[in-house]
Amino acid sequence: MREILGRRRKLSLRRTGRSAGLTAALTYATEWRWPVLPGVGLRPGIGRVRECGCAHPDCAAPGAHPFDPGLLAATTDARMVRWWWTNRPEAPIVLATGGRAACAVSLPAVAGARSLAAFARAGVRLGPVVATPTRWTLLVAPYSLEVLGELLHRQEWVPGSLRFHGEGGYVVLPPSMTGSGRARWEVAPKTPAAGLIRGARPSRASRPAGPWLPDVATVVDILVEQSAATGMPEGGSRLAH
Repeated sequence: MREILGRRRKLSLRRTGRSAGLTAALTYATEWRWPVLPGVGLRPGIGRVRECGCAHPDCAAPGAHPFDPGLLAATTDARMVRWWWTNRPEAPIVLATGGRAACAVSLPAVAGARSLAAFARAGVRLGPVVATPTRWTLLVAPYSLEVLGELLHRQEWVPGSLRFHGEGGYVVLPPSMTGSGRARWEVAPKTPAAGLIRGARPSRASRPAGPWLPDVATVVDILVEQSAATGMPEGGSRLAH
């Protein structure tokens, strides 16, 4: 009877479209070995106005940050991930960056859109790119604070709107809903494991641990060069999509 009830519950989630978050979170945690945890989410509001679940009036990342549990609870354990997103199927998916997981560089959305052309012109391969209406996040290979410090020290100037998400940081992953809108893949992860989100299931022997990720130095060099040539907004300029 328990199995039947469990099966019915999964089918119910699938019919309502609420299993997307759980499916994605399991892929990130168990296939790519990225530690994740649920974000605080949003509180219902009037019309399109939705406030962060933390109720902080000046929240810098509405809905898209850890709250309870805290960031240290991030895990790759499938049982914990299932429990979290079964109980909160619409919770944002927060990646704890650093360690063996991906790190990231984020920038205002308009500048992020322009930067894709700059990478193409330079013949530089990009890794996964997460887009929201206000900011784009370029996932990069893990780096230490020491490496980041040396990299930034070599630059004559770095735009203040660039944000770096390394050890002890976090970013939100698709298909999370945030205060600025839904997160989506602008550049999809290049790995057979990504197919699991769409229902494919490659053999375990052929699956890599996660998507290919570029080196942070290559990404920052292009972004700084691009911003020096065209300018980069200092805030979170909005890009409709």
